[in-house]
Amino acid sequence: MQFQVRVMQEPDKVGALILDARDAEEAAGLATAQGHAVLSVKARAAWPSLPSWGRRFGSGFQLTLFSQELLALLRAGLSLVEALETLAEKETRGEQRKLLRGIIAGLYEGHALSSALGRYPCYFPALYVAAVRASEKTGDVAEALARYVSYQAQVDVVRKRIVSAAIYPALLLIVGGMVMLFLLLYVVPKFSRIYEDAGHELPVLSRLLMAWGRLLENNGPLVIAIMLGLLGGLAYAVTRPGSRRWFIEQFSRLPGVGEHLRTFHLARFHRGMGMLLHGGIPAVTAMGMVSGLLPPPQRVAVEQAAKAIGEGKPISLAMERHGLTTPVSMRLLRVGERTGDMGVMMEQIANLYDEETARWVDWFTRLFEPILMVFIGGLIGLIVLLMYLPIFELAGSIQ
Repeated sequence: MQFQVRVMQEPDKVGALILDARDAEEAAGLATAQGHAVLSVKARAAWPSLPSWGRRFGSGFQLTLFSQELLALLRAGLSLVEALETLAEKETRGEQRKLLRGIIAGLYEGHALSSALGRYPCYFPALYVAAVRASEKTGDVAEALARYVSYQAQVDVVRKRIVSAAIYPALLLIVGGMVMLFLLLYVVPKFSRIYEDAGHELPVLSRLLMAWGRLLENNGPLVIAIMLGLLGGLAYAVTRPGSRRWFIEQFSRLPGVGEHLRTFHLARFHRGMGMLLHGGIPAVTAMGMVSGLLPPPQRVAVEQAAKAIGEGKPISLAMERHGLTTPVSMRLLRVGERTGDMGVMMEQIANLYDEETARWVDWFTRLFEPILMVFIGGLIGLIVLLMYLPIFELAGSIQ
């Protein structure tokens, strides 16, 4: 759900942020985490969310590419304004150029880069803005951009591995489904008419198959329309956050999947924490910023852990009590507390989680793909066998 949060961005300037949150309290907390003084929070109607979704995901704005180009220009010796003006000049898309011009205008008005970026939450997430705001205290914006690029690269590696592992099973399901649909809609009815003309008594399973074939042939347009409707509904559901959460919850209930899915989310959480702690952001504030990367059950655990840390509990103990660690990561957190370099330890923990997730994805893919292939091949083979079974029986009776 989206909320419009009115904030005091400067001593004499009132601004508005559009934030995605579960309730008004969480929206106010996100705005406070970005360094703003909250004046009011109001829920937006459901229909305005579509334009912001389009601006974020349909505009083609690539935050990682923008960060890489800006980082290269800053390291080449250009000032921040010069670098942004260079990016605006080379931009050919009107909406992207307008976005960059708006950021530049904010800098000319005397705002910090983080404040200028914070005006566009649909393009720049709170995690990104927080990292930039932390770097402004030391004057090293390039370092913050480098950390974010590294963070996003590591996240993308795991995500691409999972997507790549899912491509082959998806293609196998699609091709296998199309083959079975072709057999039932076209081939089986042809055999059915041949057997009717022959007047030969069919086996029970073959009769059932022929009945299904005739039913699908007689209602072919309706069957295709229903299947297209189901596919369209599934595609639409995937784009809705609530539906995605429901799918993930159901998927996580499969035996052996839930724990590995939890590990994947914890890797993102620890990597985000490491980036923010490197930038000098306090642990409690950082946990509030990255909690949005987790599903609701783990998000509640992070909130409880942050509350315990705010009350003076050690980070390792608070995270252990609320199920945010493993035995290995627990030891690394204790080492980080002793050395005072929790940012490095958080990133090491994230690397361990990513490696564990990658190993499980490889193992699951090697096991699941042959099973799926045998299952689909078995269904197709069963259909073909039931079609030809009466011919085999007839040949046997003639002999």
